[in-house]
Amino acid sequence: MNNHVAFLINSLAGGGAEKVAIRLFEHLPMSAFILLERDVKYKTDKPIFFLSDHSAKTSPIVKTLSIPIYAYKLSDFIEKNSLVVSFLERANFVNIISKLFKRHRAIISVRMDQQKGHVGLRKLNKLLVKTLYPKADLIIAVSYGVKQSLINIGIEEEKIKVIYNLYPIDEIRELAKEPLGSHEEIFKEPILITAGRLTKQKGQWYLLRIFKALEEKHKDLKLVILGEGELKDYLVELSEELGLKTYVWDRDKLSESFDVYFLGFQKNPFKFIARSKLFVFPSLWEGFPNALVEAMACGVPVVSSDCRSGPREILAPNTDFNYQTQKPEFAEYGVLMPVFEVKYKTANEPLEEKEMMWVETVDKLLEDESLRKNYSEKAKQRAEDFRIEKIVEKWKEIIYDV
Repeated sequence: MNNHVAFLINSLAGGGAEKVAIRLFEHLPMSAFILLERDVKYKTDKPIFFLSDHSAKTSPIVKTLSIPIYAYKLSDFIEKNSLVVSFLERANFVNIISKLFKRHRAIISVRMDQQKGHVGLRKLNKLLVKTLYPKADLIIAVSYGVKQSLINIGIEEEKIKVIYNLYPIDEIRELAKEPLGSHEEIFKEPILITAGRLTKQKGQWYLLRIFKALEEKHKDLKLVILGEGELKDYLVELSEELGLKTYVWDRDKLSESFDVYFLGFQKNPFKFIARSKLFVFPSLWEGFPNALVEAMACGVPVVSSDCRSGPREILAPNTDFNYQTQKPEFAEYGVLMPVFEVKYKTANEPLEEKEMMWVETVDKLLEDESLRKNYSEKAKQRAEDFRIEKIVEKWKEIIYDV
């Protein structure tokens, strides 16, 4: 394949990194997407090439063991001295290893706190990061928190640049106006909403427990969860064990009689977010959370864990990004909350102190319309800082330099 600059990513299966890659692709001089797997939900009119027949159903162990094979196949796709920009950990490993076969230039995008975020094959991933990442030509960290985590594990600071994620603010606001269709009746009631893959990282089980406590006071309140993932069965079971009437997108007939709605992956999540009272984000770790900025672009007040990393840089940019709050912090652009432990919970466990703080803070926001209105305006104001036009220029400078 005759390509000078290409994007490499695990898949286009609907996550935040994939969304950023698609947005960048439309504004940079890229010739093709190269995917490790065959899952594609985000569409692009540019060529897509696959390095395997693997999919989301393929074992993570198989995918990890296939890294050298992916790398060798990548070398067949690109010319010597090409530039490959990769996103997500496994694609980053492939990009760097492939340099052994074809002396191309490798830029890797690191989107996760390296000290908090390793799950699954944790020890192997950490070893590969420490061994391979220093061999990249350049590392783009998605936040200063991610940059610091890379420095902490021994990566040279000079090799790391920070570029925040980019967002089509005007497009998001137009999409937010779309009719809700069959979901219209649900959103006549006050809604708490969250968005993200149903994974350990996102901590949605804590939100279910918090919502159960809130529902005792706010009888009409509903919880909407957007996203798919491997924790779907656990989260649905927990919701039902909490006594919440639970809708699941691929199981139930839609009506307004449910308490909790698992709506799955939505091509346009913004129309749901924009009609919600609060966006609540209980993540246990992040890099730079897309869903948070997108909710702010919709003008929805946000309540977020002060996890590593990203939420503090978004909601309280004039504070020390290394600081983590231990109590509710009504920051400039949203509310930061203590981050939870990476520990699954059951329905019969009593709420811990941090969960009670969340219950009280969300209750305060639900009750105080003027506070919500203030944060709604501040959220829209902050979202402007992440416009595509501003962020793309930083990427262009880097690509031309390399």
